[in-house]
Parts: sequence; C-alpha cells; structure tokens
Amino acid sequence: MTAPPHPPAVAPALVVRDLTKRYGHTPVFQGVHMEVAAGEFVAIVGESGVGKSSLLNCLAGLDHWSEGQIKHRGLDLSTLDEAQLALWRREHLGFVFQAFHVLPHLDVAQNIGLPLLLLKRPDPGRVQQMLDAVGLQGLGRRLPAELSGGQLQRVAIARALVHRPGLLLADEPTGNLDPTTAGQIMDLLQTQARETGAAVVLVTHSMAAADRADRVLNLTADGCR
Repeated sequence: MTAPPHPPAVAPALVVRDLTKRYGHTPVFQGVHMEVAAGEFVAIVGESGVGKSSLLNCLAGLDHWSEGQIKHRGLDLSTLDEAQLALWRREHLGFVFQAFHVLPHLDVAQNIGLPLLLLKRPDPGRVQQMLDAVGLQGLGRRLPAELSGGQLQRVAIARALVHRPGLLLADEPTGNLDPTTAGQIMDLLQTQARETGAAVVLVTHSMAAADRADRVLNLTADGCR
C-alpha cells in the first residue's frame, strides 16, 4: 500500500473547483467553487436537502463526486486510490459526524484517543486535555451508552480535534448542545483554526453558529456563494 505524497505547505489549504455530485441525472449539488485558507473558519448554510452533508463527505473523500476538483494543500484528492485516501484522512483530516459514529465498545477516552492510536502516537495527556476542553472531565472511563446525546456530540468533537488535523470538517457540531456548551464548542473550533492553522469548514442550520465563522457561504441548487 503506497502512502499519498505529503501536501506542499505553500499551497492553499482547501481549493474546490466546479464541484458537482449527481445521483443518476439528478444533481445533489453543482458548481461549488470555494477556497479556504489555513487558519480560516468557513461556515456553509443552506436549506435542508440542498446537499450540505453530501458536500462534506466529498470534501473528506468519503463519497465520490461527478465533476470538478478538490485539492488539499495542493494535493488533488481525485488522484488517490481508496487506500491512499484512508491514509490521507488519518493524517490530515478531522471529521465531526452528525451521527457521532462513536464506537460503543470503547470508553470515552479510548474513542477520543483513537486517531492518535491509529497514527501510532498515543498521548494520554492530549486525550485528557481534550476531555477538559469539551467539558467531559471525569467521564473518560464511561461507555458511550452511559452518555447523553450532547455528551456523545462532545466526544465526537474531541476525537476530531485530538490529532490537530490540518483540515477539520464539521456537520452540525452544535445540533445536540445547549447554548452555553455550543458557544464553548465554537470557541474551541475557532481556537483550532487560529492556533494550529487548520482550515475549518462547518455546515449548519444555526445562524448563531455560522455567525462565529470568518465567512459564511450559502449552498443553493446553483452552487456555493
């Protein structure tokens, strides 16, 4: 299995050109054109069903697109095979899934530390730092079944941030959180962008969350502006 080349550091963090995805002849989204700089926090808003989650899945290389191009720091994702995409995601991507995708047989700390374990860089201190950052102090040994939906959301966010990814994609990360906790999570995402230089792309229905971003783009049937 050949690893993908490391992206050149001088290129823009994320470049999307005329991206289109169709199911058969029906477009899910089309003509998406955007750039995100290192350290920039961009929110994408739009009506339900316009393809926001599908767009994030394409940006993560988890789904195929019909036309257009996605580059992360100069690396064209369309040139990578499935194994190379998996390695690229492991090293460079953090993804906050709307459905959490927390592993039920691992405790909270193990779930959060999983990206570091896969990278062969276990770091209990970093895991504890993330537990504290998302307000889950003292819950590291609990299993997911013992947590509320809001707590599971915070586990998913901590897991996405723990390895300091260069690209962070978040699908409605504050949807299950109370306003105070949601504000804390948005602070954390802003810090991730500014202190680590990560490009952060958030999709949301919440204008309160979108207002915290550096830029807000609107995804419609005709593209993203």
